Amino acid sequence: MDVKAIESLARIMKENELSLLELSEEGVSLKLERNQGVCYPVPATPEAPVSVVSQFTSAPANVSASAEELEGTLVLSPTVGVFYAAASPDSKPFVEIGDRVKKGDVLCVIEAMKLMNEIPAETDGVIVEICVGNGQVVEYNQPLFRIKS
Repeated sequence: MDVKAIESLARIMKENELSLLELSEEGVSLKLERNQGVCYPVPATPEAPVSVVSQFTSAPANVSASAEELEGTLVLSPTVGVFYAAASPDSKPFVEIGDRVKKGDVLCVIEAMKLMNEIPAETDGVIVEICVGNGQVVEYNQPLFRIKS
């Protein structure tokens, strides 16, 4: 199964409003899970440590954000795959909210068909939003980060 086939399955899931798809074919198992929510801005306050996974799994559906919080450049997923915030489970995340990044800095890794794809920053700025949790399946063009210049 190639990336084009996975992208096609993701489109079918979206068109039919499916949230989960499991497929086994010729000894290969694939599980796609769709995030039906939206990006939730996470305040960058130094008083409280931010746990990205818990912020997004428990965020209410009716979160509203001010126009100021929504400013910035979105970094979109270039492929369907699994989002990883760090190079390995023991490593610290590539970036956290409040980190300053330069164009080309690695923000995360997306695993697609056993290939690890590094996702670089497209602009200089500060990470103001992380839109997905570690280990979450992401779709093509799904927002991953918001960077404010």
